Amino acid sequence: MKKTIALLTLLSFCLLSAGQAASAAPDADGTRLLQTVFTDNETSLTGMRSSKQKLFQIPDYWNVQEVNLKLDYVVTPLAKELISSVTLWINGKPFHSFRPGTGEKGLQQLTIAVPKEWLKQGDNTIEIQGYVRTEDQQACSIVEAPDQWLQLHNTSSIDVRYTSLPMEGTIADFAKRFAGPDTVYAGGSVITVPDRSETAELEAAVHVLSGFAKLNSWDDKDIPLLPYSAEALKEKELVVLVGLYDRLPEEIRSLIGSDEMSGKAWLRLLNQEGQPMLVVTSQNAELLKKAARLTANPELMSQIAGEAKAVDESTDVSTPSVSFSSRVSFTENGDELKGPHHQERSYYINLPANRSIADSGRISLDYRYSQNLDFNRSLVTVSINDTPIGSKKLTKEMANGDRATFAIPTDLNVSGNFAVTVGFDLEMIDAACTQNEEQTPWAYISNESMIDFKTKDRTELLFNHYPYPFLRDGAYNQVAVVLPQERDAYTYRTFSNLFNLLGRYAVANTGDVKVYPDTAQESELKDRNIIAIGTYQDNKWIRDQNKNLYFQYDDKGTAIKSNEKKSIDSEYGARIGTLQLLPSPFSSSTGMLVVTGARSESYYLASKLLATEKAKWSVYGDGVTADKDGNVNAYRFKKQAGEKTDSVFADIAKRSDVLGFLAAVGLAACLALVSLALLIRKYRKK
Repeated sequence: MKKTIALLTLLSFCLLSAGQAASAAPDADGTRLLQTVFTDNETSLTGMRSSKQKLFQIPDYWNVQEVNLKLDYVVTPLAKELISSVTLWINGKPFHSFRPGTGEKGLQQLTIAVPKEWLKQGDNTIEIQGYVRTEDQQACSIVEAPDQWLQLHNTSSIDVRYTSLPMEGTIADFAKRFAGPDTVYAGGSVITVPDRSETAELEAAVHVLSGFAKLNSWDDKDIPLLPYSAEALKEKELVVLVGLYDRLPEEIRSLIGSDEMSGKAWLRLLNQEGQPMLVVTSQNAELLKKAARLTANPELMSQIAGEAKAVDESTDVSTPSVSFSSRVSFTENGDELKGPHHQERSYYINLPANRSIADSGRISLDYRYSQNLDFNRSLVTVSINDTPIGSKKLTKEMANGDRATFAIPTDLNVSGNFAVTVGFDLEMIDAACTQNEEQTPWAYISNESMIDFKTKDRTELLFNHYPYPFLRDGAYNQVAVVLPQERDAYTYRTFSNLFNLLGRYAVANTGDVKVYPDTAQESELKDRNIIAIGTYQDNKWIRDQNKNLYFQYDDKGTAIKSNEKKSIDSEYGARIGTLQLLPSPFSSSTGMLVVTGARSESYYLASKLLATEKAKWSVYGDGVTADKDGNVNAYRFKKQAGEKTDSVFADIAKRSDVLGFLAAVGLAACLALVSLALLIRKYRKK
């Protein structure tokens, strides 16, 4: 008689923005393929139980032809004594089950169609559930599943075939497609400015780029900002052009006309030789920037149901003031968790990147659970960003209404958006003898559960806290960008990289960004957080600040030289780019980011580390070097709070051998002084 042991493992991968993807060119009938992989690295079904989720998007302008789930996996030999099955779910509904073959060696592949009728616009969730049992004849024996019993390769993917609906000819439709997942991934979007851009045009472009960057769902893809040229527009699907009217290309001005330009700025949707283009323009620099702020207000952009929008001095384009709550309920209607062993639910709390949790925070959890548990082994655990902060045992007496309060540890160091995870270990008596019933056991988190905390500003100038100090509470914080007089393509791409990432955090469009030449004076920069881009040779500001940099140039300004943290060969120093985050030379309350290298290509390579969320995680400290071979080194130069250089006496105090020697010398000196005093006294009496 066969006895079974059930193991249910939930595997998913939770990324609001999918990691990698592939986007194929359209077929002859216009059908496209967007292939989203599950994870950058291989992963496994492992342990007793794990629960994750994977999200993929379906925009409302797609006409979906089919969705296929492709699984590439290997079943480990450790599972050869087990009978396993896997069930696939879409948006909470099972649609396919199969048994991974333990007798087969090497990579196995399976492609399954996902039911179209269960898909929805926006986010969709794919889930994989694994079930393992053994044929052990011993009654009720407890056998744990082997680690990594099924290895899922990073070539596993969700393949969506679709056609795009015809464009509606409205600014609202253009905007959502411009930052759509398919367009951005394929590199089909570009923001352009007139060649040799004026500062007002670049300032306006920052707001335009920021508006679209925060709609970009990819954490490893950006939207380029380039000078307007045939090369920049080549193979682009959608184009945004930002510029003063008199500096626009003649062919664009002729399509817009000049009759209604006086006292206004315009957003105009054009079709330039079959290429949809949104032009943001005005004859007035301030109105141009105001129109650009409109594009950084997604709510307003989604309401423009025409091909043109005028902006004048009376037009209100500002986003609502950014607010965040420090008392947040986890769920509006309550959440139920079902099944044995470990079950968890995560709640995401929004917090500006410059703020962190201060002292006295707490989490209040109201919950109930089934009474058929083994209460000696069942408990609830609360974690913040996967760090446990407290647990409590479940008891039969409190099953119908339990409560727990957990203090948030002061050493947790949480800043920016974070996740609170509530996990239940729902263990059953004689679980090995009991078939897995979907409805039991269970736990329920009530809508009275909440987090209550205070915040404080993060003021350390470290890449760990970036984008501070350039954003504060979701808005640009008095930013000044100092650029070379002569700019090449790498300069624009560096500028674009920095504001792609900063723009993701710029929830409000009311912040202030100014662009200055390298001759900017102290009076212009003293109250601002400065971003300086360029080389020693082409940016006077960087030359003047060289003595203050962590990575300084040599006397000729042709290479980065060695310092106390890193030895640098002169030839290597001519090839590397650096990111340096320092206090402003004018005020300790503002900061300065220097993006520099002996060549423009070198500092562009460094800027890629601050272009996307994915790249940012490799940057920490306050000084970073990067080279063309992908070598990235990060260092901390500023001393930590309370850290100071030891004095000579402190150094001596740490050396027991020196202390012993000094004690002997001191004793000998004392004896000599006493002897001398006695001799003097003796001879005085005579």
